[in-house]
Amino acid sequence: MQTTSSAIKGAIQLGIGYTVGNLTSKPDRDVLMQDFYVVESVFLPSEGSNLTPAHHYPDFRFKTYAPLAFRYFRELFGIKPDDYLYSICSEPLIELSNPGASGSLFFVTSDDEFIIKTVQHKEAEFLQKLLPGYYMNLNQNPRTLLPKFYGLYCVQSGGINIRIVVMNNVLPRALKMNFTYDLKGSTYKRRASRKEREKSNPTFKDLDFLQDMHEGLYFDSETHSALMKTLQRDCRVSKIY
Repeated sequence: MQTTSSAIKGAIQLGIGYTVGNLTSKPDRDVLMQDFYVVESVFLPSEGSNLTPAHHYPDFRFKTYAPLAFRYFRELFGIKPDDYLYSICSEPLIELSNPGASGSLFFVTSDDEFIIKTVQHKEAEFLQKLLPGYYMNLNQNPRTLLPKFYGLYCVQSGGINIRIVVMNNVLPRALKMNFTYDLKGSTYKRRASRKEREKSNPTFKDLDFLQDMHEGLYFDSETHSALMKTLQRDCRVSKIY
């Protein structure tokens, strides 16, 4: 596949535009257990078809995982279909220049609403297995601190699979950050490298946080209690599997 950045971004926009638009013809109903395991697939040839538009990218197949379940999640988070499509498809996606340690690519919509991240097969598989627990948690724990997942997709072309997940963007590019910490709850090799520290806006890690914020963070008792309850409920989601 011509896995140039523009080809990937174009395929993502075309695929999501088609699948979300197609969902509007499906009536609203309660989410059933089998909905979490549905995978819908559509072929988008460059010359177009009766169902799909012509485009300037290599032919590709676009897969949508659990479309009805993710439609429910988007509704629950107050994301209207037209707004979702407008944010993702109306303007070119912006590729972030700082990929994760996993080698994932990150794209952000031009309005800063959504982050699109490429994920490995194992990550996508794990997320799909989590969906029933994620669904239950959202209904029982509206204050969840888990990422807000809006869609899970896969672009297939030339024998290559590019899996992506769409999430909320909690750090708009215009937001000025005084300090940034990537915390994982581990101290093993969790210190920012010398190269990272030399950056104008470095991302520090767990050992840096313990050193810099040795007195911790202070919350009033009510906020602390609510935060701990939310964290405990969120941790139960992954324990289901």
